[in-house]
Formats: sequence, structure tokens, C-alpha cells
Amino acid sequence: MMTGMEETDGLSQDNPMDEFTKARLFSRQGGGEKRIKDQHKKGKLTARERIATLLDEGSFQELGSLATHQVTDFGMAEKRFPGDGVVTGIGRIDGRRVAVYAQDFTVLGGSFSQVQAQKINRVQDLALESGIPVIGLNDSGGARVQEGVRSLAAYGEVFARNVKASGVIPQISVIMGPCAGGAVYSPALTDFTIMVDGTSAMLLTGPGVVASVTGEKVSSQELGGSDVHNTRSGNAHFRTRSDTEALALVQRILGYLPSNTQEDAPVLPSDDPIDRSDDELNVAVPSDGQSAYSMRKVLETIFDRDSLLEVHREFAPNAIVAFARLGGRSVGIVANEPSFMFGVLDINSSDKISRFVRLCDTFSLPVVTFVDCPGYLPGVDQEYNGVIRHGAKIIYAYCECSAPKISVVTRKAIGGSYVALGSRQMGADVTLAWPTAQIAVMGPEGAAPLVNGRQIREAADQDAERQRFIEEYRKRFFNPYRAADIGQIDEVIEPRETRFQLAQALDLLRTKVVSVVPKKHGLFPVRGDQSWRISHGAWR
Repeated sequence: MMTGMEETDGLSQDNPMDEFTKARLFSRQGGGEKRIKDQHKKGKLTARERIATLLDEGSFQELGSLATHQVTDFGMAEKRFPGDGVVTGIGRIDGRRVAVYAQDFTVLGGSFSQVQAQKINRVQDLALESGIPVIGLNDSGGARVQEGVRSLAAYGEVFARNVKASGVIPQISVIMGPCAGGAVYSPALTDFTIMVDGTSAMLLTGPGVVASVTGEKVSSQELGGSDVHNTRSGNAHFRTRSDTEALALVQRILGYLPSNTQEDAPVLPSDDPIDRSDDELNVAVPSDGQSAYSMRKVLETIFDRDSLLEVHREFAPNAIVAFARLGGRSVGIVANEPSFMFGVLDINSSDKISRFVRLCDTFSLPVVTFVDCPGYLPGVDQEYNGVIRHGAKIIYAYCECSAPKISVVTRKAIGGSYVALGSRQMGADVTLAWPTAQIAVMGPEGAAPLVNGRQIREAADQDAERQRFIEEYRKRFFNPYRAADIGQIDEVIEPRETRFQLAQALDLLRTKVVSVVPKKHGLFPVRGDQSWRISHGAWR
């Protein structure tokens, strides 16, 4: 098992127990005291410190602590470390079983090797077979160059298991240092990616390669730091200020999710009355239809206190996607944010919403949609970059979603955005509206000249006539009651009653069962993330 250890460590071949004891000791010391101090100077915890912080005390069962790489012809024989730069095993978070692996940057820079992949594959396989979440703590300088194509093939083994587990068990990636080259694709295939400010970076190619090919000079943080991936690329879903904060966030995320798609999400005790009402909701939407307000504050008022957890908060902020609890039960929330770009839909917000709806459906979490959207963002840039196909992702996601779906129209629901965002036609189980809802094919300013253009042109005072038709359109069509007349809205409710109305509807839908046409999967527009699901389970 320890072939080659005697060349570097002087382990006695006459005393196997001595060899074993020393190997175990070495595996727990990482790359040695100096490298551990260097890690701490960067504000980073070691791999073992991270695991100890993440898991319930005393629950970690390590696997593969004595594994070492094979001897190569590239000077690696004298650099053999038990564990080979990654710590893997099984533990518990809040009493629930999880699988975890943590790359150890103090050992050979955490470089990814064939043996490291085998250890990660082992916990991935165990997690999938046992139906438990898998958490990857990434901190690696990249593929181990000395192993050549073997390290590249090893990446493929990890990716294949990421895809196999997708839609079956939760997968969370935490970037706590460099994550470069092929390594970036594993986080991209998982459900959530968390990055730590200042110390983490995801880079397909490094600054040196970029400079040599394009002439652009950028730092690692400018090219692939947490700010880039949280605000611009959308590759990361969260960012934190420290390792400790990132690990606490992992614990919180898992609290909203089941361990696998065959189980229910945890139900937590709640002392927040289900029939609580708040008069502030009655005046949350400004009487002036053009004024902004905070949808985030509305959601914080309606759902269990301090339970709102936003995903992708800094990416496409004109849309909100979040987890929350209602009566202690997990729900997924999709909402427009009228305080940013008036809550309009565009390419990025379409991707953000569709992926989150599919994720909630995967784990049978109800989706509650709050609609205040004037439509899709017009413009040459949006059209050229495919707003049509990106917008189609929202429609596909809602139509395919078999989890309970409830929509609440708070103000604007105009044109295609009304249809796409959880309307009755998209399979919404319950549709509610506030009295301030404005549901129409288009806004009155555009509709009046289109419908009454001739009368306006022939009028002596065209401006006055245009305004008269605008007000008439607003009075007749720009309200929720016409939609309620034809059954598109189930009930127009007082805003202060929203929490109780949602609780009643979700209680009804707890036993929802949906029959689906057997098929392998549909053709999701452009991307197929999360398209294969093991079941269309109900929120039980």
C-alpha cells in the first residue's frame, strides 16, 4: 500500500505498524507547518479545518487517507504524500448525512491527479448510492502536469459523476482558492457555487495565457474573481467574505433542500403565526403606477421571519430568485424587482429564473411567483443576443415544472411576461392578484393610439383625446378584475392576507400528483441543465 514511502520518509519495513502510524500522521499534517502558516496568512483555512468547521463535531469518517500517487518519471517519487492533496469522507450537517471532499492546497498546491480523482469519485459514488448531498471544497492550482493525460482523464471521471448525480442529490461547490482549467467545469455542473472574496478565482485560462493570446493584461481576480462570477458571468450563485462564512452558507442552503429527490425537504419549527397579517403590504405598491418599490421587502414581510435566502442576488438584479419558508416549510420564490430596471425581463434574468424554477422542480419545492413586470426589454442588443430563445427558457421551465405553482400579481403583468411568469397557461395551480394588479396585453400609453388612432388623429385637440382614451383603457382593462372574470385569476386578495392565502394554497397542494408523458427528456432551449430528473414528485 505504501510502496515508495521509504524513499522519502525512512519508514521501517520491519515494522508495518510504525509505517502505518507515520503515514496517518503525515496525512493529517498536510504539506507541513510552513505551508499551513502560508495558508493562514492568506486568510484561508486548511482542508481539515474547513471540514471540521462544516460538519457536526466528531461526525467525519475519512476515506482514502493513505492513498498516494503512482511513481512517475518526472521527479514525483520524492514528493509522495499520503492522501495526495485531497481529504475525502462522510459526515453530518445538522444530523443529516453528507459526503465531502476538500482539496489541500498545502500539499503539492492541491494539484489534481488520478489518485485525487479516484478519491473524489469514491465519495461521489457513495453519495449517489446513499442518496445524500455531496459538497466539494475547491482549492487547487490545477491539473498535475507531471501526470500528463492521466490527470485530464481524471477530470472527465468527476464530470461524468456530476452529471449522473444532477437532479438526484444536491451538489454544492465552494471555491476557496484557485480553480483553473478543466477544474472549473465541475462547479459549473453542480447546483450551487459559492466563492470567497479575495482568495478564490475560477479561470478557464490564466492571465498569462490571456496576455499572450489577446494582449490584454488582467489579474486573476479581474479575470475570474468572485465579483466577476457573481455580477457579470453568473457562474457563481453566492459570495462570502471568509471561509467560515462560506461553510456556514453551505449549512444554510442544505436546510432548504431534501437529501435527494425521493425525500422531503426538512420542516423546521416556526413560531411565526401562519395567519399573521401586515398592514404595510396594503400600501407597499405606490399609487403612482410608475414609481418603484422594493419587492424584497414585500417578500421578507410575507414569509417566515429571517428565512429569505436569495440565490444569484448580484446577477440580473431585476429578478429575484430565493428560498424561504412558510410555516417552516421550504419554498422557492421567483419575483420581479421593480426597483431595478422596473423588473423588466431580459436575457440574464431569463436564464436566472428558468434555472431556479427547474432546480425547485427537481427537489419538489413549491414555486411561488410574484409578478410586477412591464414586459421584455426591447433593444437591438437583446434581439441580436437571443432574448427570444432565452425568454423561451422561462416558458419551458414553468411548463415542465410539476411541483406546486402559485402566482401573485402585485402590479404590472403586461403581454408575454404575464404569460411566461407562472400564468394559468403555464400550469399555475393557484393564481392570485392584488387590487393594484394591472393585467393587459400592453400598457395604456401604447394601446390607446393603436386601438383609437383614427379618432385621435381626427380630434381637434389630439393630446387631450389621446389622454382620454388612455384613461378609458386604464379603467376598463388595466386591472385584475377582467382577468378574474374569465378565470385567469382565481381570487383578488387584500395584500395583507397574502401570507395566509399562500399557506392555505400550499397546504392544499401538499398532495399534488401529476401524470406525465414518458420521455427521456425534452429539448430545453440552448442549454439542458437539470433536464433529467429521477421523478416528478409532489410536495408531500
